[in-house]
Amino acid sequence: MSLAQPLNPLYLPLAGLFFALAVAGVALPGLPTTPFVLLTSWCLVRSSPRLDARLRSSKLFGPLLNDWERERGLRPGAKRLALAGIVIGVSISLLLGRLTWPLQLLVLAAAAYGAWFVWRLPTVVARPQTEPSES
Repeated sequence: MSLAQPLNPLYLPLAGLFFALAVAGVALPGLPTTPFVLLTSWCLVRSSPRLDARLRSSKLFGPLLNDWERERGLRPGAKRLALAGIVIGVSISLLLGRLTWPLQLLVLAAAAYGAWFVWRLPTVVARPQTEPSES
């Protein structure tokens, strides 16, 4: 019996929390999706490999997980979406947030770091699907 065995039941609720945050991140600018999907998968591998397989086969999150696992990067569309989310989230915060100027600078600095981080990730080129060869 491994030392991690008693912790396995704790990973399933964490996976649920991270998955909820990932889904929210799809709709809310400024809330990242990718890290929460990765954390969801990490927890599911340790608690429910069956659910992890379902996550990896999903049309929305499967390609993101496979690209990250294979090349530690994002597809161009995911990068553009992340950068657009940063711009939209920061714009809304600065225009409607009634933030003091130090908080505005903090928001801009955090956004600049986030944009730099996303920009520097490797860009994954989608590989064409190949037909199985007939023998």
